Amino acid sequence: MPDVIFNGPEGRLEGRYHHSKQASAPIALMLHPHPQHGGTMNNKVVYTLFHAFVRQGFSVLRFNFRGVGRSQGSFDRGEGELSDAAAALDWLQSYNQSAAGCWIAGFSFGAWIGMQLLMRRPEISSFVSVAPPANMYDFSFLAPCPSSGLIIQGDKDDVVPEAAVSKLVTKLSSQRGITIDYRVVPGAGHYYQDEMELLEGHVNDYLSKAVTPEETKSAAR
Repeated sequence: MPDVIFNGPEGRLEGRYHHSKQASAPIALMLHPHPQHGGTMNNKVVYTLFHAFVRQGFSVLRFNFRGVGRSQGSFDRGEGELSDAAAALDWLQSYNQSAAGCWIAGFSFGAWIGMQLLMRRPEISSFVSVAPPANMYDFSFLAPCPSSGLIIQGDKDDVVPEAAVSKLVTKLSSQRGITIDYRVVPGAGHYYQDEMELLEGHVNDYLSKAVTPEETKSAAR
C-alpha cells in the first residue's frame, strides 16, 4: 500500500493508495472525520472502509485533508476540504481511466463532504456513509439524491444521535428511484471501538450485493 503525494488546491496532499491488478477495476475514495477533532486517513473506521473496498477488488485511495499529516494548507470549514476531495478523485481517476465504476465512502465529517461530492460528480455511482452528522450540518442539498447507497449508524452514538440520521434516511428514501440501505449497529458509539467487526461485516455484505455486474466482472478479470 504505497504512500502517495498529489497536488491539491492549496498544495500537496498526502494519501495511501491500493492499486488493483485489474485495469478496469472500479475505484473508491475514502474521506476521514473532522480535521480539528483528530480526524486523519488512519482513523480506524476509515481504515476498515478502505480494506473492505480493497477486498472487493477496487482501486482505493484514502488521504489527509489540508492541514492534516503531511497535507499542506489549513482547515477551511468544509469548503476547502470538498475541493481537496475533488482533487483526490481527479488523481484517482487519472490512474484508472478504464475504471468500471466509482464509489465514495466517508465517516462523520467525511460523510458530509462525500455526499456533497456525490452531488457534484455524476460519475460517482454509489456511496457508503458512516455516522453522517445530520445533527450538525445541513444535508438538504441532497434534493434529489443522485445515487442509492449504504448508511451505517450506531444506536449509542453520543456525537451524532441515531434519531437525526434516521430522519435523514427517511427523507432520502422518499425520493423516487433511490434506495438507502440503513443499518443500525447495536451498542455502537461514534467511533465503533468494540463494534468494528460488525461495521466491517455490514460494509462487506453491502458491497458484495450492490457492486454492479460490470464492476464485479472488471474486478475479477
